[in-house]
Amino acid sequence: ALDQATRSVPFQEQSKYFYYYNNGDWQQSKLYYKEDNQGTERLVLDPNQLSKDGTIALSGVSVSPDAKLLAYAISDGGSDWKTWKIRDLESGLDLKDEILWSKFSGAEWLKDNSGFYYSAYSQPKTGAELEDTNTNQTLYFHRIGEKQSSDKLVYARTDQPEWGWGATVSEDGNYLVLHVSEGTDERNRIFYQKLNQSNLSFIELIPELKAQFHFVGNEGNVFWFFTDLNAPMGRLIAIDIDNPDEENWQEIIPEQNHALRNVYLTSGYFLCHYLKDVSSEIVLYQTTGEKIKKLDFPKNGAISGISTKPDSSQLFFSFSNYIQPKEIFEYDLSDQQLKSIWSQLVPGFYANDFTSKQEFYRSKDGTLIPMFISHLKNIELNNNNPLLLYGYGGFDIPILPNFSTKYFSWMKMGGVVAVANLRGGGEYGEQWHRQGMLHNKQNVFDDFAAAAEHLHETGYSQPSKTVIEGRSNGGLLVGASLLQRPDLFGATLPGVGVMDMLRFNK
Repeated sequence: ALDQATRSVPFQEQSKYFYYYNNGDWQQSKLYYKEDNQGTERLVLDPNQLSKDGTIALSGVSVSPDAKLLAYAISDGGSDWKTWKIRDLESGLDLKDEILWSKFSGAEWLKDNSGFYYSAYSQPKTGAELEDTNTNQTLYFHRIGEKQSSDKLVYARTDQPEWGWGATVSEDGNYLVLHVSEGTDERNRIFYQKLNQSNLSFIELIPELKAQFHFVGNEGNVFWFFTDLNAPMGRLIAIDIDNPDEENWQEIIPEQNHALRNVYLTSGYFLCHYLKDVSSEIVLYQTTGEKIKKLDFPKNGAISGISTKPDSSQLFFSFSNYIQPKEIFEYDLSDQQLKSIWSQLVPGFYANDFTSKQEFYRSKDGTLIPMFISHLKNIELNNNNPLLLYGYGGFDIPILPNFSTKYFSWMKMGGVVAVANLRGGGEYGEQWHRQGMLHNKQNVFDDFAAAAEHLHETGYSQPSKTVIEGRSNGGLLVGASLLQRPDLFGATLPGVGVMDMLRFNK
């Protein structure tokens, strides 16, 4: 009953609008497109047909700029290894091209559609494909129609085996911008290469590992970056690559008092996605930095999957919260019209039966922590309700209010769902993240325990009826909470938890 139809936010190339759809019965979502976002949908790729046992999954797609070819990656048995193939979108047939031993990589097309950049590793020894540590990632260019053995080596650093590459071709087609990562460090370097000229050497624009820098776009020789350099909440800067010294960098959109999560270039404007107390706000700016307005989008929830293009006035996104199923919207900057194009239908769910609110409670050190609490409107605060408390608190990942059929079922049976936005996440920028990592990790466990205490003190539940849940880093949280404060919980659900940190690197 909980296997509901789902659909992704569409993304555009030329007149084609691509999206994933699952009717609720398929093991994997299928990829479709519509011409001009209307009319008959056309099936592009059904990953359910890639293997009889369902172990081969679609792990990445990239459409050529002319929307005639699709580069798609498949993975076997949950492996990170990818094999890239190319499909002709008109005929629906695959070309002979095949790229092996790619990992942690997308496919970035040249604007002339001749091929794409990708990252790969050396072929591992037979039998060690899933065991060897991968080092010395290499950036290649694959020309359509040629064998992988002919692919051009674009960039490699054997002196830096832990470095990895994320390639972006600028919208004007004149630059290849390289996002240079190092292991699991969230900071990065930025290199670039001038295309369409004989000298294809890379220029180290930001050679030091000092902060996060994400390429937003460019206007000629001026590059725009979203960064947390000297701005834990995030800001937008401009770098003239002809005058690249840091003293010449310009601040375009300064840091605000709430977290900037992403910046998009659309129709000659900057679209900024902020998190204000764990709910989305979208603000439009001129490229010179003047604020135009906050867009009148749905409030008190999470906007996600934002999809737009620098030369388009169209914008797509989804919205959801704990008591509102996913809804996909289209917005046009030219006429400022917002319209719903798809809504998730959940049998038996009636929004008016439920309530969801955000409360703030104090952790052990006095820090205010936000928490969303959702339940049926008619429950009594008599300390007798089943409580499901969820947390994560790590890796700069914000836990945003999104609808869940699991939560809906729990609430429909009279349970309370509480999601605590713990330190370590990305809800309030880099400072919030750092307050919950490394030597500050205990703060996360204290925040979680304080959440349970607050819920018990305010009548929502009691320890014997409290279940705590988390996955991965959240599984570690649940495991540590069970050991430190077993008096607060009646049951625990640690999913794929990283429990042995002392031996984790081994």
